Amino acid sequence: MTATDDSTVRDPDELRAGMVRALLDQDAITSEPVAAAFAAVPRHRFAPGAFLDLAYDLHSTVPVKKDEHGLDISAMSAAHLQGVMLEQAAIKPGMKVLEIGSGGYNAALIQELVGGDGVVTTVDIDRDVIDRARHCLDDAGYGQVKTVLADGETGVPDSAPYDRIIVTAAAWDIPPSWISGLTQTGRLVVPLTVRGTTRSIAFDRDGEGLLSHSYRLARFVPMQGDGAAKEERKVLLRDGVAVQTDDDRVRLDTEALNRALDVPRLLHWSGAAYDLPDELELYLSLNLSGVARLHASQDVVGSGLVEASALLGVPALVSGDSIAYRTRRETTDTGGFESGVVAHGPDAEALADQYVDLLRYWAQNHRRRGAAEIRYLPGPVPSSLPQGTVAKRHGIVAVTWHQRLQGPLPGPGTSHHHTLPRRHT
Repeated sequence: MTATDDSTVRDPDELRAGMVRALLDQDAITSEPVAAAFAAVPRHRFAPGAFLDLAYDLHSTVPVKKDEHGLDISAMSAAHLQGVMLEQAAIKPGMKVLEIGSGGYNAALIQELVGGDGVVTTVDIDRDVIDRARHCLDDAGYGQVKTVLADGETGVPDSAPYDRIIVTAAAWDIPPSWISGLTQTGRLVVPLTVRGTTRSIAFDRDGEGLLSHSYRLARFVPMQGDGAAKEERKVLLRDGVAVQTDDDRVRLDTEALNRALDVPRLLHWSGAAYDLPDELELYLSLNLSGVARLHASQDVVGSGLVEASALLGVPALVSGDSIAYRTRRETTDTGGFESGVVAHGPDAEALADQYVDLLRYWAQNHRRRGAAEIRYLPGPVPSSLPQGTVAKRHGIVAVTWHQRLQGPLPGPGTSHHHTLPRRHT
């Protein structure tokens, strides 16, 4: 939704109606009950002090609280993402719902969905945030929503079990309290971070664990308290270039990787089509044998040292003194893009081949939306895990990728190599 100047449009009802239409057009909202909830709740009443165009912009967050460094530690999520998650939750009238991470607005939307016979509880670890949520809920006429000051890691067991639990902060793991706090037919919607990538995943109870076929790209401020993310290792190779990982098996040799960037790079094209980037990123993050994320600044990308794929972070394959990562190029044959790999270091050839094999395998076997089946299995973590399985504090995440309809390898042609000098501008 295009931001609107408050000086020309000041009617929040008109802005809200426009927001709902745009959410429907973009398929963030796909059901009448969710559309009605967004139409009913005055979003700007939960963003006091914010401009109306910001409050009703589809893809903008509204800051709620910042830390001493000026970074957001609480924010009202973008309306587009809230719509996606509420559709994933499939909330019905009369349900009991727990929201972990409070801002007030999402709880009000949930209250609209459960109706007068339903119960909504929202919990937050920060007193300033929960007090603000309480004030906004009362001000907007949602006094029936329960607000609780507590660490979301423990849930709110006094009112359990819940038909739905919705988490509105990026979670590194799923604590036992969230699973035990669900009814046997309950659903947990959580932005779960796995190998540096976060997806909003709708999990259903599956015995003692959880099972999902619904996952969407998401970005949230991280959980605080006992559920805070495992500390990622992050190394600065040089100004504007960093590598980070939470995989203990990956060795980050800062000096060796930095030296690797100074030698001619290997560019290996896969012959496979590049599209569905969020699906491909999840697949690569879970299946590369030594995965990290490579980040580069705009200045570094502009110099030609690192490809633009690293601007927001790109899955990288790291092995001691060598690194490989994904890139793309336009193809005249198909009018689309082809996947490729850039590799640096003594093992560039081997890493590029391994990475390209994975790109080709993805394109041949899994290139579609919703190919992943995601399980969360609580309990002790085995000492040895198969590829595509990730250890967490309280259990493991296991992902199975289903086959696409078979056909010829999508893409513009066969693979080939180029060894190129570093470009300068």
